[in-house]
Amino acid sequence: MASFIRTYQLAQRAVGSYFLRMPLGVSFEITRNCNAFCKHCHLGGRMEEEVQATPEELARRNRELRPVVTMVSGGEPLLRKDLIDILQAIKKQGRARHMVLTTHGALLNRKKYESIREAGVDLVSLSFDYPDERHDEFRGIPGLFNKIMGFLEDIQNFEDKGIAFSTVVQRDNYRDLPKIAEIARTYGIQMNMSTYTWLRTQKREYMIPPEELPELKAIIQQLRDFKKKHNTVIASEFGFKRMIEFFEKGSLDNCRAGKRFLIINPDATLSPCGLIMGEYKTRRALINDFSKNNDCGYCATSIRVNCEKTFPYYLMDVLKFLCGSFFPQKRETH
Repeated sequence: MASFIRTYQLAQRAVGSYFLRMPLGVSFEITRNCNAFCKHCHLGGRMEEEVQATPEELARRNRELRPVVTMVSGGEPLLRKDLIDILQAIKKQGRARHMVLTTHGALLNRKKYESIREAGVDLVSLSFDYPDERHDEFRGIPGLFNKIMGFLEDIQNFEDKGIAFSTVVQRDNYRDLPKIAEIARTYGIQMNMSTYTWLRTQKREYMIPPEELPELKAIIQQLRDFKKKHNTVIASEFGFKRMIEFFEKGSLDNCRAGKRFLIINPDATLSPCGLIMGEYKTRRALINDFSKNNDCGYCATSIRVNCEKTFPYYLMDVLKFLCGSFFPQKRETH
């Protein structure tokens, strides 16, 4: 009964927030500190932060913004010593309906995973870009691929794992997407995707060129078929279409940063997105100063695409979520 009520409340907030023009997704970048050096990222490396908001301050932000999905990320969020306090505060005091933690996984083990889930995290988004040791080089962490595989082996006795691979789709790995989806299925977890953007690092070599777009489209069709068969790929039909469109055009018009989604900085000020930093005190100030004049279209990140769905796609995904919660399909495991 509790699960039924919670699912209904989440769907209710999803529809209500859409029409009330509240942010659908908010990402709390609780630290910029990181122990990775990812090739697609403009940050990376250890750093000291002078001001970090308390768990209570972050919880107030979530309660104020009332997003459908609350993401906790970084940097690497597991470097925050008060991470569990933050998660508990956002979930309970901040009234988070659905909470996602994003991590590269190098610091993740069974004990930490259990404490994260107990603190209220619904989904652990685990960065995973290659089905082999190339992932180590891309993320700048030796042994990371085997570390992730070992962790997944260690939690195989959990029925509801609440984990999804998050793959940054780019020229060097799009052919590996079906294999990554199969690894996820084998371990009883899900797979999601986010499209590479050059805006972070100016590295355009990771963009997929026009002559390779037919192959990308064929790969995406394989993923569509895989999703129908196994129900382990999170990416929506709208997301697949926007990914192709982004690589075709090199940009997407009508960015809704600040309106449909935004970032909470480590000090609890607001930024439009993870690529354009700001220190706004209120969402109204962010919208007036940035969103009304925003003409950037150079990303197709997961948070943007998921928050910018047209209403028919959005409603369809809400209904699928409700049906999937009440009539879940059993996922295959090894």
